[in-house]
Amino acid sequence: MFTFSLTLIRHGETQYNRDKLLQGQGVDTPLSETGVQQAEAVGKYLRDITFNNVFASNLQRAIQTAEIILMNNTHCSGTEMVLEPLLRERGFGVAEGRPKEDLKNMANAAGQSCGDYTPPGGETLDQVKLRFKKFLKVLFKQMLDEHCLSGPGASAASASHVAPVGSADDGLQGVPVHALVVSHGAYIRVGVKHLVEDLKSSLPAGVKMSQLFSPCPNTGISRFIFTLSQSESGPVLSASRCLFTNRKYHLENLTAAK
Repeated sequence: MFTFSLTLIRHGETQYNRDKLLQGQGVDTPLSETGVQQAEAVGKYLRDITFNNVFASNLQRAIQTAEIILMNNTHCSGTEMVLEPLLRERGFGVAEGRPKEDLKNMANAAGQSCGDYTPPGGETLDQVKLRFKKFLKVLFKQMLDEHCLSGPGASAASASHVAPVGSADDGLQGVPVHALVVSHGAYIRVGVKHLVEDLKSSLPAGVKMSQLFSPCPNTGISRFIFTLSQSESGPVLSASRCLFTNRKYHLENLTAAK
């Protein structure tokens, strides 16, 4: 058995986010000034966690966010970042670059809810989920191959230390290996639903599903703990636990300063 943590972060704000325009995959913009501040804030919040593996979508806003997180980390200055196309945002087809309100209008005209609607040329939610499942397969294999037999170093949080709720190492006690993933809002929402509904992740006490699946804010943090075993056909997920989703404590000072 091998256990590791996955810390999943949405990229910082872009001007398109601020203007409520859809980006998807075809609009590849950098972070806004606020987005840079958000990325620095989440980087400082997570600065003492040793991320053994770092993956990011290969779109600018995710790469820039991941780079800033690593720059602010006290342990990860030399950690190689893997740019992974499987982590790209959902494709919104003809709706990309247009106001989000246009997507709602297109969905209404088609007699569908906005959440279920796929614009022409866009990805369905099932197609996005398939990409996430492919990424999990890549992630699980890499984590086992790199860490299961090599004997990982000390955990960011020792087994004797119990982190208070809200701290950056919340839930990491005794977990020896940590992976960081920087991706996108719609993609993360699909991924969290898959982990909770399809893979039956255990949930934190008292959490409401509406909160669990709510839209992830820019640089919002979600965290899961996975336990894997090895079989002849590859990694097998033995247990999955959701610690929290969409956490944004690190943004409170930014909000107050506005």
